[in-house]
Amino acid sequence: MTAAPQIAVEETVGELEVVHRFTGAMPTGVTVSHGGRIFVCYPKWGDDVGFTVAELRDGQEVAYPSQGLNDNRSDADPDRLVSVQSVVVDPADRLWILDTGSPMFRPTEHGGPKLVCVDLSADEVVRTILFPTDVALPTTYLNDVRFDLRRGEAGTAFITDSSDQGPNGIIVVDLASGESWRRLHEHPSTKATTPPDLRMVVEGVEFLERSPDGDTSPVTMGADGIAIAADGDRLYYCPLAGRRWYSVSVDALCDRSRDDAAVAGTVQDEGDKGCVSDGLETDDQGRLYVTDGEHDAIHRRLPDGSWETVVHDPRLLWPDTMSVAADGHLYVTANQLYRQDKYRGGEDQRRKPYVLFRTPIDAGPVRLR
Repeated sequence: MTAAPQIAVEETVGELEVVHRFTGAMPTGVTVSHGGRIFVCYPKWGDDVGFTVAELRDGQEVAYPSQGLNDNRSDADPDRLVSVQSVVVDPADRLWILDTGSPMFRPTEHGGPKLVCVDLSADEVVRTILFPTDVALPTTYLNDVRFDLRRGEAGTAFITDSSDQGPNGIIVVDLASGESWRRLHEHPSTKATTPPDLRMVVEGVEFLERSPDGDTSPVTMGADGIAIAADGDRLYYCPLAGRRWYSVSVDALCDRSRDDAAVAGTVQDEGDKGCVSDGLETDDQGRLYVTDGEHDAIHRRLPDGSWETVVHDPRLLWPDTMSVAADGHLYVTANQLYRQDKYRGGEDQRRKPYVLFRTPIDAGPVRLR
């Protein structure tokens, strides 16, 4: 009896270790504290979300910082978490929670969109920064955030507005005063690329919004992924719908005396990433990481400008958010975002569990303080 011929399969690259499997709501963000605590978030996009921020403790997802803080009373609740898209531990080992205030991408109201700081030593909220309505617009979708604690009295935060219904841009926040302002408002670099200039294909299916009656429309999410250079000189960002990425001078973003044209003049086109990226990240060796949602992969650009693939694995179904941890690993959520019903003609084709992975990178996080 002869053995059946072996069928060729796609080769994997790198290592993926399962950290946690999610059997409930779909996660987006992940971050790891300096001491190794892991936090995740679940925006309210239609799943049954019992809490929008959690800590992973002994294999369990526990509402964080408490269940009460996750039980919002309205979309404009200024004191509780509404719908969180991103969680990030800053260089001072504080957890910052980026609340969109926009469940199901509904228009925002003052009090909903906010940046919340949690003291990890006490597990208590110590600061809440609300955004004025000319910064967090009714169409704004706060997506991700990075920090440089050396700028200003208490540091500065940088946030992407990835709205698919209105203006895109970068929001800058003075952490001392809580004052915020928009930069690169509607700049071409923050906007989605749409067909026929971009055709995204995932699992052999064109990545479009698809209604049950067969109508399609392009994915138009703008400035999404964000990362700050290891030296804090430049801020990198990319629209979700697009294969190019860009950087801008952090000095220019922070200088209120510069007009919009002067800030825009510092934008650099960083070239073609070769993929659609939902997340960006940097490590302390100056390497820049991009997720590749079309090909189940993560790539990185080295300081000399060359590229390499960190991991490619068929289990990495839509790598969303990355976090470099002090343990020398890159953590990443894989949440099958493109299988949601809005992209599959009203049929939810996601298959649980969603997964939090990590891969070794022999580097640590950027800590600008």
